[in-house]
Amino acid sequence: MPEHRQALLGGRAEISILTLPPFVWLLVFFLVPVLILAALSFSPAGMTVEVFRTPSLEHYRQSLDPFYLGILLRSIGYAASATLITLLIAFPAAYFIASSPPRRQVWLLFLVFLPLWTNLLVRLYSFKIILGDNGLVNQLLQALSIVGEPLSLIYTPLAVVVGFVYWNLPYMIPPIYAALERMNPSLLEASMDLGASRAQTFRHVIVPASLPGVTTGVILCFVPTLGSFIVPDILGGPESMMVGNVIAAQFGQGLNWPFGSALATLLTLLVTVGVTLYIRYGEPGSTAAREARA
Repeated sequence: MPEHRQALLGGRAEISILTLPPFVWLLVFFLVPVLILAALSFSPAGMTVEVFRTPSLEHYRQSLDPFYLGILLRSIGYAASATLITLLIAFPAAYFIASSPPRRQVWLLFLVFLPLWTNLLVRLYSFKIILGDNGLVNQLLQALSIVGEPLSLIYTPLAVVVGFVYWNLPYMIPPIYAALERMNPSLLEASMDLGASRAQTFRHVIVPASLPGVTTGVILCFVPTLGSFIVPDILGGPESMMVGNVIAAQFGQGLNWPFGSALATLLTLLVTVGVTLYIRYGEPGSTAAREARA
């Protein structure tokens, strides 16, 4: 027993040593900046940093203005729409890759990650050509006689959502593929042998097996999309402004760091609470979800 306990303590020590570097990294480059932003948000005005001398809630009250709340709701709508469309495209793609022979899977995954080899700005600017009045999409629609005049696709909410979907696909497909690839193929055979239709097999076997990957993919796509400012800045117009654009403007041209910090702090809290509630109550494997089904 003493030897077993000593081995257990030694294993815990090794785990602690291995987890120390990422913990320090997160502490220094994530938690500390967030705390600095939170402290700066209580500064009274402008770029002054007098947090502890004259703390103020002025910028949080300003964040609740209907104008900024509307931008926040628009951002949530864009993020939710883009994530849902990305999921609808990524799921069949991930299932096709997972069902392919091993050698073909390698090449298909290579194609999924290939766009990441090019800078995001270059890829987004290419969409300005594709969606422009004389772009590929309008030329194709006119060639098929679907439209007579070019459609105004660029600098619209549609262009922003398309850009987000394109951006998110390489982050949505791999986790779903990983979950489906681990699925036991005999489950599909057993389902078909027991008389289940393809739709029933998909619903009761494939979907439950993919849920861990779907959860990971949704979080990986929704959270960065909600705070993004590059995509709407390049592909969108004034009506497509998101909360990330407002925050970037406050730290740039607006020169109002405390207000930008307040918006960033509220966005961080919103995302943290939302993800926590989803993991606690919405994820199928969570204790609360099992209790609710029971």
